[in-house]
Amino acid sequence: MNKWLVSVSIVLALTVNGVQAAGDAEAGKTKSATCLACHGPDGNSPNPIWPKLAGQHPAYIIKQLTDFKAGARKNDLMSPMATPLTDQDVLDLAAYFSSQSQSTGTAAADQVELGEQMYRAGNTTTGVAACMACHGPTGIGNPAANFPRISGQHAAYLEKALKDFRSGERNNDTAKMMQGVAAQMTDAEIAAVAQYVQGLH
Repeated sequence: MNKWLVSVSIVLALTVNGVQAAGDAEAGKTKSATCLACHGPDGNSPNPIWPKLAGQHPAYIIKQLTDFKAGARKNDLMSPMATPLTDQDVLDLAAYFSSQSQSTGTAAADQVELGEQMYRAGNTTTGVAACMACHGPTGIGNPAANFPRISGQHAAYLEKALKDFRSGERNNDTAKMMQGVAAQMTDAEIAAVAQYVQGLH
């Protein structure tokens, strides 16, 4: 079983690297004109309810846009924006946004202690896994496994995403991993870890 997992991981890594090379960042910059109202001209969204795309792994952006196009992920704003995109548009946009520098955030001081506990250790009593197990100690994610960068992301967006996973409204996560984690989290834990991650860099 372990050999199989290693083989799959290698194939995934090679596939992700191949996908990254297929996008044209300059073309993506031009095509991003329709994205800037919500996500900002460089992928740093001005509204905290919309995610920062700057510095995100290209394969993760590709998956989300593809899921919006296919209806595997639904959002009243994003679904109609993604539907007309061609496969090359998706690759180019991913190449552009991933090449941008993400702006840093700050965590609310009163949320840091619980947020750090959840991020680094989880909650063993309720079975919540530590966030850093998949997203890494600094929140940079794992491109080979297509685990996204979450460090510096808007707390409001992260909080909504976790609650959507918890309710099942969002269900495009691999093997229902995020749904399983979020299902065991309280509102207070979600708010705290979202704040902590916003200030993580």
